[in-house]
Amino acid sequence: MVNLSSQAATYFRSLQDSICNALVELDGTKFREDCWDYQGRGGGRTRVLAEGHVFEKAGVNFSEVAGEFPEDLAATMPGNGRDFQATGVSLVLHPWNPMVPTVHANFRYLTKGDQGWFGGGADLTPYYPY
Repeated sequence: MVNLSSQAATYFRSLQDSICNALVELDGTKFREDCWDYQGRGGGRTRVLAEGHVFEKAGVNFSEVAGEFPEDLAATMPGNGRDFQATGVSLVLHPWNPMVPTVHANFRYLTKGDQGWFGGGADLTPYYPY
């Protein structure tokens, strides 16, 4: 049986690497990376590029965590039980140029019990709309 949660985590980890590599190539500034743990059940990588040539600040983050939802929250979601797994990638890119929009995006895969689904979204925030 295919473990979609594991496949999604592998993809999101690779996507973080690809996005960071492309931004380093564009900006010429390297990311600082901080790895973190989530209550012994997963963790992630936070990457920040600051004071670059193109970007004032850029964050590209990956996480893969597991745990137990509170009973009231678990009751609002599909799937049995309270155990969950979540993995995803998120980014916020703030360019120096006010004519270039800020980018916000997050993409995730969440499982609860026997159910799983993808979610997320992206937007561009202009400083000077036309």
